[in-house]
Amino acid sequence: MSVPTRSRRWFTVCALTASAALVAIPPSSAAGRGATPFGARVLGQIAKERVQSSGTVSPHVAADDKDGNESDEIAEGADQYAEARTSPGIVAPGAYGAAWNDLTHLRSAGGRWHNVTDLPYNSDDPRYRDFDSNSSGGSGNVTGRMAALAADDDGYVYAGSAGGGVWRSRTGGGRWRPISDRLPSQSTGALALDGKGRLWLGTGEASTNSDAYLGSGVYVLAHPHHGTFSPRRRVGGDELESTTIHELRFGGSKVWAATSAGVWSHSTRKLSGPWKLEFAPNPEYLAGGSQADDPDAPYKNITNDIAIDPADPGKVVLAVGWRSGDDYNGFYTKSGGIWKRITSGLGDLPGDAAEVGSVTFARSADGSRYYAIDQSPKQLKTNPDSGLEGIFVSKSGSPMGPWTKIADYHGLAADNSALDSPGYMPGIQSWYNQFLTVDPSDPQHVYAGLEEVYETTDGGSSWSTVGPYWNFGFSCWSIDPAKQSGDCNQTTHSDQHGVAIGRYHGKSFVYVGNDGGVYRRPVHGSQDASGHATDWTSLNDGTIDTLQYYSVGIGKDLDHGGLSVTGGLQDNGQSVLRSNDRVMGSNFGGDGGDTLTDPANGCNIAEEYVYLSVQVTQNCAVNDGSWINDPSKVTSYSVAPPDNATSEARFIAPLTADMKNGSTWIAGGRHIWVQTHGYAIRSGSEWTSVHDFGAGRVATAVAASGGKIYAAWCGPCNNEGFARGIAVGNADGTGWHDINLPVDGTVPNRYLSGFAIDPNNADHVFLAVNGFSRHWTEGPGAGVGHVFESTDGGTTWKDISANLPDVPANSALVTADGGLAVATDLGVVYRAPGHCTWRRIGRLPAVAVLQLKTSPDGGTLYAATHGRGIYTVKLRHLH
Repeated sequence: MSVPTRSRRWFTVCALTASAALVAIPPSSAAGRGATPFGARVLGQIAKERVQSSGTVSPHVAADDKDGNESDEIAEGADQYAEARTSPGIVAPGAYGAAWNDLTHLRSAGGRWHNVTDLPYNSDDPRYRDFDSNSSGGSGNVTGRMAALAADDDGYVYAGSAGGGVWRSRTGGGRWRPISDRLPSQSTGALALDGKGRLWLGTGEASTNSDAYLGSGVYVLAHPHHGTFSPRRRVGGDELESTTIHELRFGGSKVWAATSAGVWSHSTRKLSGPWKLEFAPNPEYLAGGSQADDPDAPYKNITNDIAIDPADPGKVVLAVGWRSGDDYNGFYTKSGGIWKRITSGLGDLPGDAAEVGSVTFARSADGSRYYAIDQSPKQLKTNPDSGLEGIFVSKSGSPMGPWTKIADYHGLAADNSALDSPGYMPGIQSWYNQFLTVDPSDPQHVYAGLEEVYETTDGGSSWSTVGPYWNFGFSCWSIDPAKQSGDCNQTTHSDQHGVAIGRYHGKSFVYVGNDGGVYRRPVHGSQDASGHATDWTSLNDGTIDTLQYYSVGIGKDLDHGGLSVTGGLQDNGQSVLRSNDRVMGSNFGGDGGDTLTDPANGCNIAEEYVYLSVQVTQNCAVNDGSWINDPSKVTSYSVAPPDNATSEARFIAPLTADMKNGSTWIAGGRHIWVQTHGYAIRSGSEWTSVHDFGAGRVATAVAASGGKIYAAWCGPCNNEGFARGIAVGNADGTGWHDINLPVDGTVPNRYLSGFAIDPNNADHVFLAVNGFSRHWTEGPGAGVGHVFESTDGGTTWKDISANLPDVPANSALVTADGGLAVATDLGVVYRAPGHCTWRRIGRLPAVAVLQLKTSPDGGTLYAATHGRGIYTVKLRHLH
């Protein structure tokens, strides 16, 4: 087949959400960590090789295209996001809850936030069929990651997002409304409807990606068709605060919760009273235990799912274990009043701890069958192709089995999967991607989610890849629809997490949630000759905005008047919204990191992928795909600094322009790189290294004004020997020196996340510090404070945190009148000119804000949230 070469950059995680405490995974525990760069590039490389072997014209391949493993990079990106909030130690439970309480009690700074991204975002927008886009891949309208779904027979659908809360649709999907904005946690782990029609929410995303925020417990909505979640309707006490909740299961008069701190149960009849700890394999590592302060404590009591025998609710099987393996991993059941690991008698379902990792169960409505997906730590460590142990069925209907394997990754790959190449096959990310459900009307009809969506109608004897990873590589595909050899239908976004089956207008639908939002198709849908579904519908209509931005850029829209707004997104590339748009487009794919947009021309854009892989365009990357026949017609260019080639940079690395000279750019990896050609840059060779932090150190923040550069670094960046510092110098390479920041000094020994330079005085600078103070963080030099000020070019610093809540600060910005705005993990705070105390801007829900920018005229503040899109507020309304 003929596939044009493009730098395919798609679907990776670095997944992020908001509320309660966050924990970092020790480097030795990270899943499948590799030395090779970002993994979606693997598929780009596959496409390149197919093009070359077929003799088709290959326009160009970015210099940073090289083999890698996406699973490795999901783990790496997640680790780094967590490290910023935890190093140099571990965070005690309750940190985010306390911060949210303090933030909500701050006085208001005035202002009202306006969402500018609450409209459809089309990843397939035909305006942007550029070399570096994913246009025509097939996922259509997208939004942020969906962790859990629930649906009923009355057309109501509930979608729980990774960091933007829970949403409700009354129309079988679409016309969404948020229903959990009052909660202190907007991170979803589980959603479930019970027999009384109540909606149960388990907070704390449990995809075992360490960037996921922990939750604040379980909540119940008695009348989900009409009400909204309230903090007063929390089940039990504070037992499940600061945990993640993977599943909520019902048996008898109990609800069971599989959490990161063991398995707990509670009465479904009386919601008050504490949760009961049913089982924790290593209770000494729980809060209050003798080993609670051990860095490995967060990984010693992870449970994934609960299977309850439909014939006897007293018979329960627990799936327990950390995805990367531990000697406690396995299946457990109660015998003689004691929970014991099942080491034999399950049939094909393994009893060896090395082969039981992340597990999902599903039971048929008639109780005749149980199904399970098992991810294997052994496979994860040793198999470069997949971490999947298999999909299994218990035809007895009992979770005790015997179990029979009905699918492995070889078989799924052969069923017209898009992941059919060595190094990237079905289940490669099964520690992160899993769902499983059974058609209520047919116990042999099953939907399984890994990276893709699979369906069997005969109990697993045969499978179809009804939701392939993408259309690229299939014979029907071409960037030019007129040249397609067949009909490439819409597919879902990749990386599956949640699933539900419900009815709307008398028809049954299956709903799937993934890194691109929510999709549906008829339960008994249609397929083409390859087994790919022909009837997926994206439900991401713009009314549900859970987009997870890392950055935002604003420039004048010279073609239409008004402004153009861009932003880099987790797993959804870069969005571009021009002033006359009714639909946002996607002009770059993969993960979108930092964004530079020319204030004078919003179509001059630089977008960072990961590890300082930077692309630049001077026409918004508008392209109809004509580069396929004429390589000179590409409209974006790879201009990565050399640190990208060696991966000597943070996953999301800092990139900025000089405040006084927009043609001077600064990028931070191991080195500080400078280029002076602005958006006319065409090659990575145009960067010059002006400072070397040294081996093992990487930049965490950079800022520049009038040629003066401030650069923060860490190395090591995790809690094992964490170190940080600041270097200051000039863009011409002169005057570089390290600032003395002793561990016991004024600036805490925590992650330095952002600088804000006074536009009138380059020696006057502010520093944002991430993580929590020593009240919550146990580690050397954790210190106190989140915002610091220097008036002598960084030589000395003063803590100006004052009444600022103890919450991670991500970035800061000095407004034109001298005010100071700070983006935190729970919203935006503001200090008015001449004042010393902080006030809260507007009323955003408990969502992380990662970056702030102002409009070209300086009158509007833009906030890039990681879970609720991009918001604006007029600065004149603040006080």
